[in-house]
Amino acid sequence: MKKAVLAPDSFKGTMGALEVCEIMERAIRRVFPEAELISIPVADGGEGSVQCFLRALGGSLVRLEASGPFFEPVGSFFGMLDDGRTAVLEVASCAGLPMVEGREAPDRTTTYGLGEMMLEAASRGAGKLIVGLGGSATNDGGCGAAAAAGLRFLDGAGREFVPTGGTLGEVAGIDAGGLSPLLSGLEIVAMCDIDNPLCGERGAARVFAPQKGADGAMVERLDAGLLHLAGVIRRDLGPDVLDMPGAGAAGGLGAGMKAFFGARMQMGIQAVLDAVNFDECLRGADLALTGEGRLDRQSLRGKVVIGVAKRAKAANVPVAAIVGDVGDGIEEMYENGVSGIFSINRIAADFSVVRRDSPKNLELTVENLMRFLKAAKYGG
Repeated sequence: MKKAVLAPDSFKGTMGALEVCEIMERAIRRVFPEAELISIPVADGGEGSVQCFLRALGGSLVRLEASGPFFEPVGSFFGMLDDGRTAVLEVASCAGLPMVEGREAPDRTTTYGLGEMMLEAASRGAGKLIVGLGGSATNDGGCGAAAAAGLRFLDGAGREFVPTGGTLGEVAGIDAGGLSPLLSGLEIVAMCDIDNPLCGERGAARVFAPQKGADGAMVERLDAGLLHLAGVIRRDLGPDVLDMPGAGAAGGLGAGMKAFFGARMQMGIQAVLDAVNFDECLRGADLALTGEGRLDRQSLRGKVVIGVAKRAKAANVPVAAIVGDVGDGIEEMYENGVSGIFSINRIAADFSVVRRDSPKNLELTVENLMRFLKAAKYGG
């Protein structure tokens, strides 16, 4: 093998995309020491998106204190690119799912910190905000971010409050007149890794809230709250976000970014691959390696593996997907450019157990694959 392109996502809760690239490189070098390796840690709008843009385009990391998922102060960050006008933010940096491990409560978590970060980026001269929506612990429809930016949410008695997922049904009115002038006229792009609508069987609550700690009863309450919020948004602000593709991202934050901030939605993986000139990187490659923590039918809806595979297929480059867990409904992956899917899990055990060995298991899996490829192609 003369050239390989490594373009993995993070393995959420275990390894960041950059670490995954480094591990893959070590494993490949042991078998193909002279191979040209191009490492492109990518993301689909979730954790790692800021670092991907900074690595590709240059810039600096801005660290700040923002409100966390339960309104508590947390250390957060965003990226300011070298063009001097573009800031890249992730909701995962202030309200990410790993931040609530062991205390998951999507009825009480908030995106308030994201609104604070948007204001800070604008105050530093950003004229364009790219906001990654993946990996959140929230289900508040973006109301927290909007409240931080100056929108007022009123209950039936006319009292102002900051809605969370469990109180969306109490929103009786929305006043957008107080939106901070810092955000007026800004170009805002919401990077979304899925195309799910806001509500219903494929909506934010029913598909994603169980991963965030919601039981069946809570899922129904959250879904009803988002449906109610969509009605108030349409009445008071105008946009109809109920069936908008991507509205269900990050617990309805996709809908909120459109309704409250006028954001333009874009599939996150496509934005990142364009930024890193991925098509050019594929020229002359013998293999592309990608991966993520779990591959299932949801991965077909715009996540990293499918995004990388489609580009590689167009360039006639085979793709190996190295993943943690393999779920159902992945057959279409093969039709869209994935040549093989390889799980790093070596034993049948709970995630809390296997996560500790994930780096070692990833390295062993990639090395095994390389040894097989060498034997198959070169006879040893």
